[in-house]
Amino acid sequence: MPPVTYPEQLPVSQKKDEILEAIRDHQVVIVAGETGSGKTTQIPKICLELGRGVRGMIGHTQPRRIAARTVAERVAEELKTPLGEAVGWKVRFTDQVNPDATFVKLMTDGILLAEIQTDRELRAYDTIIIDEAHERSLNIDFLLGYLAQLLPKRPDLKVVITSATIDPERFSRHFGDAPIVEVSGRTYPVEVRYRPLLEEDSEEADRDQITAICDAVDELQKEGPGDVLVFLSGEREIRDTADALSKKKLFNTEILPLYARLSHAEQHRVFQAHSGRRIVLATNVAETSLTVPGIKYVIDPGTARISRYSHRTKVQRLPIEPVSQASANQRKGRCGRTSDGICIRLYSEDDFLTRPEFTDAEILRTNLASVILQMTAAGLGDIEKFPFIDPPDHRNIRDGVQLLQELGAIDPNEKDPKKRLTQQGRKLSQLPVDPGSPGWSWRPTRTAASARSW
Repeated sequence: MPPVTYPEQLPVSQKKDEILEAIRDHQVVIVAGETGSGKTTQIPKICLELGRGVRGMIGHTQPRRIAARTVAERVAEELKTPLGEAVGWKVRFTDQVNPDATFVKLMTDGILLAEIQTDRELRAYDTIIIDEAHERSLNIDFLLGYLAQLLPKRPDLKVVITSATIDPERFSRHFGDAPIVEVSGRTYPVEVRYRPLLEEDSEEADRDQITAICDAVDELQKEGPGDVLVFLSGEREIRDTADALSKKKLFNTEILPLYARLSHAEQHRVFQAHSGRRIVLATNVAETSLTVPGIKYVIDPGTARISRYSHRTKVQRLPIEPVSQASANQRKGRCGRTSDGICIRLYSEDDFLTRPEFTDAEILRTNLASVILQMTAAGLGDIEKFPFIDPPDHRNIRDGVQLLQELGAIDPNEKDPKKRLTQQGRKLSQLPVDPGSPGWSWRPTRTAASARSW
């Protein structure tokens, strides 16, 4: 096992002993702290110091593939071991784990969920770390519910749940009042400036988002050196904003995009040392999953793509919506790590104060037909009895079951949940398409040609 050391500048290093004692004495521990406090990279090392990872691997989940890889690289670098040996990572289509040498395995939460189908009691692991649990994605809620059922059968299994300071008490209650260790993250003050797109005293009556971002960059140019992080809703917005900033020909300034579809080399540029100023244009991946080094300024348009199911059209949509107060504060917290920071919000303070405190969990805003289908295929039992942190509404469950019956995916006359899935339902569960979307609008037809068109 590689020797373990801790960077003194990280706030989590100051709480190392407290976290170590909590993990040693309890089966489940909640570690809550501001983004950038070092939770993600240091907790696997604390588990190694406890002797975990020997009888089974330390499984460490991330919501995004880019985070799984970059965290694995960082932990391996701090342990001074080649990536793929003591520290490995696994995402869809890529597996860099050595079963005979790996102690810490970084992966997406979807990978761990898929492994449950072949390893029902997760015997390959002696410790599970669920990172970024506050995002409350479907996969995270599935894992938290499944682990709550599994822990009585696996008293040797340790579970560590890390979250930003967003209602960690909810996770604690879900696991029988598990202990919470608070870790302070921000060490420097952050000034918040509100620059709404439509300002009352502005001469520009119709200022769009790209113009507002360029104006904010000009304003920050006068504040002295420091890198800028701009949050955007998607790849197209990043490209359009990058083009607009490039036309300004800013002196000694590099513009870098950051989103999931970029190549590994292009993503890695964000973490490399540089001279001059850097403007990073990023999606939500930089909100919680990754800490971009050297950020002093943040520009936040206040929007994101949030998945929602439309009951009227029966389609899972990805509209651009205002983010919650908790997400806005997460974004603000990305600056002020190494010195005083400035966050420019491209909306008004009144707008911020009227936003919901937290983002709804994905289980409450998704097509439950897909959830029911995947749970039945994985043998996770009845959705109404599954221990979700936020159980879905019974009416939505009924609508989901009715849609699956119409598609012939489940047998309405079968009482045993393990046998309800039909042969056609098993095939449909392997398609990466939500029930109710246009790709599923299939009905039995008389002609082979129209059947092939589906």
